[in-house]
Amino acid sequence: MTMTDGSTGEGVPHFSAPVIQDNPVGWGPCEMPDQFRDIPYQPFSKGDRLGKISDWTGAAFQDKKYASKYASQFGSGSQYAYYHDEDESTFHLVDTTRVQKPPYQRGRFKGNQRNMRGRGIRGGLSGGMQALGKGVKARDRDRKNQIKKWSQGRPQIKIRDASVTVRPDWVTIEEMDFPRLGKLSLPSIKDGEDVYCCGELEYYDKTYDRVNVKSEKPLQRIDRIFHTVTTTDDPIIRKLSKTEGNVYITDTILATIMCCIRSNYSWDVVIEKLGDKLFFDKRDNTEFDLLTVNETSVEPPQDDGISFNTPRNLALEATFINHNFSQQVLRTGQNEPRYKFDNPNPFISEDEEGEVASVAYRYRKWDLGGGIVLVARCEHDAVVQSPSGELQYLTIKALNEWDSKSANGVEWRQKLDNQRGAVLANELRNNACKLAKWTVQALLAGSDQIKFGYVSRTHVRDNSKHVILGTQQYKPHEFASQINLNMDNAWGILRCIVDLVMKQKDGKFLIMKDPNKPMIRLYDIPDNTFESDGDSESDDEVAPDASTFQTLYPYTNSVKRV
Repeated sequence: MTMTDGSTGEGVPHFSAPVIQDNPVGWGPCEMPDQFRDIPYQPFSKGDRLGKISDWTGAAFQDKKYASKYASQFGSGSQYAYYHDEDESTFHLVDTTRVQKPPYQRGRFKGNQRNMRGRGIRGGLSGGMQALGKGVKARDRDRKNQIKKWSQGRPQIKIRDASVTVRPDWVTIEEMDFPRLGKLSLPSIKDGEDVYCCGELEYYDKTYDRVNVKSEKPLQRIDRIFHTVTTTDDPIIRKLSKTEGNVYITDTILATIMCCIRSNYSWDVVIEKLGDKLFFDKRDNTEFDLLTVNETSVEPPQDDGISFNTPRNLALEATFINHNFSQQVLRTGQNEPRYKFDNPNPFISEDEEGEVASVAYRYRKWDLGGGIVLVARCEHDAVVQSPSGELQYLTIKALNEWDSKSANGVEWRQKLDNQRGAVLANELRNNACKLAKWTVQALLAGSDQIKFGYVSRTHVRDNSKHVILGTQQYKPHEFASQINLNMDNAWGILRCIVDLVMKQKDGKFLIMKDPNKPMIRLYDIPDNTFESDGDSESDDEVAPDASTFQTLYPYTNSVKRV
């Protein structure tokens, strides 16, 4: 080899180019070198968690929970760890700086430990353990007994039963949970327009406005007949269905649907679709018309089977307290004036025995848009002459106290006169659904005032005798804003259900509130469901009749179901 300077280049090493493997279809070597052919790179499994290829921050193992996420499940890979040959095992870090302990290790409790020295060591405990003193042992024992007693005395939450047994041939169309329903809204719904008015009303007795705890009045037996007629059995609705609207319902059913997101107990409503018309009905032989008690309480009444404070017995008691109170506070008598609508009560038959309760029916319609016109039967309980001489319609309802201990310590006889707001706030917590439904009914009917009565048991263990402790009245719109009742949301819930059923074929459907979950379900049911008197209804779904109420409450009135 001749160099550029003319020398032969002897003694200069020669450069030999290495063999380069060219992989035209990928990257890396084309074949495994012989010396590494049978050596695995790292024990691994398909279940190993993939980590980072490279971490330049040095904080890969900050979380102790995932400290081993880069390691194989067969080991930590120590067999492949690198060790330098000259490392000495005797190497130590020389540092005389005192380590700063965290606050919880700086001896904050050493004083207590010094004070405990010499106490309770008579038992000869070994290993530096100290025996507890007699006082500490006694307190610990009392605490355990108290917790055990509290856990035994606290009622166990029972799984509620559905209002109707779901059959295998029912088809679930839709499940609507309460959070989703609570976001619905149908604004700009105008007030209802009267289509037909009937019945007659008695005047409210203003002396009951002066009733208080010190001048309480006993609740009397007012033997009058109350009609609870469902939608399709109403002759006025049948007549109006030919000329007015395409969705028909009663105010009780309508309020139940509108306030469904506040309900805890199970209920159901039957819907029949005939062409472009919908009829909302309650089933026969049900407890749909009974008022719930403490439904939304933290600890609702439990069904132990023998107590008169079971949910069903309390519902019976509350319903007929409400009936009797609504009639007792009126100016009754043959010489007392009455306000009469143009048409008579359509549910009074010629062979009616007994006096009918003061009630007036207003059949009203609302335009919900999209061709949906709702017709509903609404009710008034009484009328009153305002100070300016105007006639005002009233909705009268009764709140009842059945056990002061169950009311979170708010005893009406102690706080009703001086702290009525606290009593009402407690009722709003325990009976949010019932109060919301009453308010919706008053708004739908166009009542000028909604009057509440506070009725309590004479004795806490006697559910047959009651006293009136006071009254209170509100304007329905003001009370609705006070209890956060949004009518736009209420109309939105109804419109959602109407639209769902309108999309289905003609037939029969059922809406049911799930007994243990915050949701309602829409079922497609056979047309002959609930029509037979055989085994279609279970024993616990039979509604109480007048004789049942008469046995439970000797002062009660009659109820007629059509």
